[in-house]
Amino acid sequence: MRIGFGNDIHRLVEGRDLMLGGVRIPSPVGEEANSDGDVLLHAVIDALLGATAMGDIGTLFPPNVPDWKDADSRELLRITLSRIDAKIVNLDATVTLEAPKLRPYIDEIRESIASLLAIDVSRVSVKAKTNEGLGPVGEGKAVRAECVVLIEA
Repeated sequence: MRIGFGNDIHRLVEGRDLMLGGVRIPSPVGEEANSDGDVLLHAVIDALLGATAMGDIGTLFPPNVPDWKDADSRELLRITLSRIDAKIVNLDATVTLEAPKLRPYIDEIRESIASLLAIDVSRVSVKAKTNEGLGPVGEGKAVRAECVVLIEA
């Protein structure tokens, strides 16, 4: 058994989609990033890479490589999974975002992640928090995600 931790944060800007766990969330702002900016899937990727001691998302998908410009994070996760020889036991993630409220989308996000990982949705936990108005996340300028994954290698 091995555990991995991942986190990511992105600035929120107008003119971009807000993507979380492979799900487009209705919002006037979205993540500014080289890829589609899905902070939750980026945290999942980092957690998987950490659990397998394979570096981090920036090592596997360097931001200066044109192939990854505007990349779909679901595809980045698929590529990551193809390089990992392990069974995913469970995943626990937290998204911190001031607005919009994510509760109406949590089940869809869990199902999306479970499908991408080819595991039962009962093994995927996603929680939503605010930052109580503190810092860039609390001021609505950023979104952050953290993830812990347990694998059997």
